[in-house]
Amino acid sequence: MIIGIGSDIIDIRRIERTLARYGARFVERVFTAEERRKADSRANPAATYAKRFAAKEACAKALGTGFRDNVFWRDLAVVNLPSGKPTMRLSNGAKRRLDAITPPGMRAQIDLTITDEHPTAQAVVIISAVSDR
Repeated sequence: MIIGIGSDIIDIRRIERTLARYGARFVERVFTAEERRKADSRANPAATYAKRFAAKEACAKALGTGFRDNVFWRDLAVVNLPSGKPTMRLSNGAKRRLDAITPPGMRAQIDLTITDEHPTAQAVVIISAVSDR
């Protein structure tokens, strides 16, 4: 059962300008250390940051809160499963919200797709409640 859907699209050039203007102040406010390491190791860090920014926005929408009610940027982290498939790891207020919208006896599954084609990056998040059995 789907309990939340969110999508976001962003202009990579906006992230490039933000990185140029605010640098570490921006990335430390929005991204986890793991996300920063991954982006900074890539040939085009701005595109990697843009995809993750869009994923965080999409996930906040899927939670039904946006960035309010104790849901903050770094509470939403883009991580990769051992297979390489991207997903979201939620903590703090975002995790509490996820737990609140997940029906009893079920667990939440977060599916994420991210892509970029300069000058845009896009993400879609689907949160499903699946049986614990």
